[in-house]
Amino acid sequence: MTLTIIGLGPGHIDDVTRRAWTALEAAPTLIVRTAEHPCVAALPNQANMTACDDLYESISDFAGVYSAIADRVLAAAALGDVAYAVPGDPMNAEATVKLIRARAAEVGITVEVISGISFIEPALALVNVDALDGLQLFDGITLAQAHHPPINPDIPALIGQVFSRDLASNLKLTLMNQYPDDFSVMLIHAAGTPEAIVEITPLYRIDRSASIRHLTALYLPALGSMSSFERAQEVIAHLRAPEGCPWDQKQTHLSLRPFLIEEAYEVIDAINADDPDNLREELGDLLLQVLLHTQIATEEGEFRMADVIHTFNEKMIRRHPHVWSDPTALGLPAVDGAEQVVANWETLKQRERAAKGLPPKRASILDGVPKAMPALLQALEFQKKAAKVGFDWAQVQDVLDTLLEEIEEVKTAPTDEERRKEMGDLLFSVVNWARWFGIDPEDALRTTNAKFSRRFGHIEATATSQDRDLKTLTMAEMEALWIDAKHKEL
Repeated sequence: MTLTIIGLGPGHIDDVTRRAWTALEAAPTLIVRTAEHPCVAALPNQANMTACDDLYESISDFAGVYSAIADRVLAAAALGDVAYAVPGDPMNAEATVKLIRARAAEVGITVEVISGISFIEPALALVNVDALDGLQLFDGITLAQAHHPPINPDIPALIGQVFSRDLASNLKLTLMNQYPDDFSVMLIHAAGTPEAIVEITPLYRIDRSASIRHLTALYLPALGSMSSFERAQEVIAHLRAPEGCPWDQKQTHLSLRPFLIEEAYEVIDAINADDPDNLREELGDLLLQVLLHTQIATEEGEFRMADVIHTFNEKMIRRHPHVWSDPTALGLPAVDGAEQVVANWETLKQRERAAKGLPPKRASILDGVPKAMPALLQALEFQKKAAKVGFDWAQVQDVLDTLLEEIEEVKTAPTDEERRKEMGDLLFSVVNWARWFGIDPEDALRTTNAKFSRRFGHIEATATSQDRDLKTLTMAEMEALWIDAKHKEL
């Protein structure tokens, strides 16, 4: 028993190879994936031919259709020699062929593949593109089901099986997560047939094309402008290379520590300023730190970027079973809100620790708070964790009473060292008081700092406008300018 899988070419009957034609003529049983392919009506051996279009009409999802086609072809092959003909080339964008070859190997059916011209060659000829320049190939059906396209935007991409306007609508939403809405793309219709046309259109309009049919493909030119993550890695690797930058070459994980913190704060500044342009730039600077640390690790043989991304992806999927699987199958409660997500997250973290041979719980519930965290935030996190196990005041008045006690202890401290310690206790109590009101003390203080900066800047600007040295202003003059700034809501 032999199963011969035949490529019918892109559409024109003249593109069916002589070898394919001979196999089609000789087949005692001929199954075609779809009779919609333009050359099917002109093929030999019509009497022994059946099509699988009925499965497309009776099954709602493509995975089910492909599986049913594979079952039909293999059932026929189990009874004798069969030829199965598909559009284009059997090894390009043919999910049924993948299934058939895998299952045939399991049941001992011999498979022979007769190649054909795929949609790729005539499509590239229409858009005048050489595939060797880094062309990426994708299945439109698969991409339309994704949330972000797995495409390097610095390299052109050809997407096949854009067979309907509904699919094109879903596909454009995926692509617009990476490409501009008005990015100029090319819809390629009926490549390899006399009716072939190329339609240039903005990405957001691809689903409005009246020409979309089962032989439609989409060509995405390179976005360019050095927009890919891979290009960013190349830039950093070049900076660290022998012919690169002396400053970048000398950096280590330890030497970069202050820059990582500084860049994170600058991102926060951009967020607080509601400045998207600055935020875009500052996120790039923060990404630079990730890229540098990873490149250093690559050179030291510690890990590579692929390891970083794999660890991240695996962790995100593992800790979100309510998105990718079923939490109840893992013995977790079903998710009915954000609070349950957090609870399940903590349970999963404990299981991960056990899998690593670590105790299910840390030596202290406070151990999870980073030691390098700013002191104000660290105090808040300590208090939150302690409160979860009941170590907390019964009412907010108790917190205020403690705060007033701490103020007195600062005032009455006998030495500078004792006063320093008591001041720390006072600040800790202020953080606790803020927590009781649901106020983030770091954010509150940052807001006040910004307000102080604006108002003091008003004093400086006024002194400059009067051609006076700031130091010559009296306290009364400064106070008046401060009040003026308040009135101007600075």
